[in-house]
Amino acid sequence: MITLAEFGDKTQLAVVALSSTSSPVGVWLGSTVALGTTSALGVLAGRKLLQKIPLELLHKIGGVIFLMLAGLAIVKAYRNYFEYY
Repeated sequence: MITLAEFGDKTQLAVVALSSTSSPVGVWLGSTVALGTTSALGVLAGRKLLQKIPLELLHKIGGVIFLMLAGLAIVKAYRNYFEYY
């Protein structure tokens, strides 16, 4: 599932490129350990955060952040569209 979610991600493409010039087994091991480490850090940080902030508030904060990012993407797309034409 992670592979599908990250398909075409810059880091995934970098791993593919690196495996073509370095030991594929070493690159695979390194990228697997890195992904596991970052996932574990995310889980630990999430647990700590949930001890301090209620889940409902965290959902609202996340929703606001995503709406702000969507608004920013719309503004950038609008500006780029009119700069192009």
